[in-house]
Amino acid sequence: MEEEVRSDKIERILGIYTKLVSGDIVNKTQEALRFHVNERSIQRDIDDIRMYLDEEASRTGFMNTVIYDREKKGYRLEQIYRMKLSNGEVLALCKILLDSRAFVKEDMTGMLDKLISNCVPKTNQQLVQDLIKNEEFHYVEPRHKSKFIDTIWELGQACHSGNIIEVDYKRIKDHSVVTRRLKPVAIMFSEYYFYLTAFIDDPNVRSDFDEKDDPFPTIYRIDRIQKLTVTGEKFHIPYRDRFEEGEFRKRIQFMYGGKLQRVKFLYRGPDIDAVLDRLPTAQVLDYDEESHTYTVTAEVFGKGIDMWIRSQGDYVEVVH
Repeated sequence: MEEEVRSDKIERILGIYTKLVSGDIVNKTQEALRFHVNERSIQRDIDDIRMYLDEEASRTGFMNTVIYDREKKGYRLEQIYRMKLSNGEVLALCKILLDSRAFVKEDMTGMLDKLISNCVPKTNQQLVQDLIKNEEFHYVEPRHKSKFIDTIWELGQACHSGNIIEVDYKRIKDHSVVTRRLKPVAIMFSEYYFYLTAFIDDPNVRSDFDEKDDPFPTIYRIDRIQKLTVTGEKFHIPYRDRFEEGEFRKRIQFMYGGKLQRVKFLYRGPDIDAVLDRLPTAQVLDYDEESHTYTVTAEVFGKGIDMWIRSQGDYVEVVH
């Protein structure tokens, strides 16, 4: 008897699923009459199909679901042809977020919870949470303890819209707060901190710079912005002079300002790939097999490259 009931249920589910896949509308009343059951049984079958599609989404990456169409008074298959994050991708993103240590613990926990609950099927959510819970529990938030997610969004909109902004900024070197009028062009992230790159819109401030006509933007740590005002004034950077953050990012290390320069050095370390990944503009000019020495050149922006070279010890020797 149980086998007959199970067989009937499988037949119903396959029949309903076939209609949905074919693009037909499934009406509970009609299906109940067709299979000689009540509408509650048909509803449970539809719920089983939804659960199956949810589990399939984590495997295939395509998110399909069964929705009720009020106009057609029945259920239909909603096929969303977009990639959904896999369990492994969500886990990788959680690990990257935790390792970034960019946010206060409250914000970090909130983002992790939303990422898991919205992108991982319910059947696997606990597993993903278990895989990160120890690292999340021992998470060390940044010392500045600033909440700046809303500020990032405001700055992003200003960059996109070309709005001049005014900021009260706490400088690193002397901790004094200065007011700056800026033309924001990009938001960047590097080693625990988010940064704003912007052109200073004040000739009096630029007059104190070593490079008064520096064609590159200045860099500001977003957590040090004490106050932000988005003015109604617009700025425009001509297309030929437009700022390309991708190209800029390849050439800047440790978010230190300075001139664009080309460096040349000898590398005798164990992993040249680590150097090429660290310096995206780097090129290997020569390799001496006998001494296991690479001659490398790279185009870099600012003084941060000096810090990196010193951190490599005997592995790196600058060629003048």
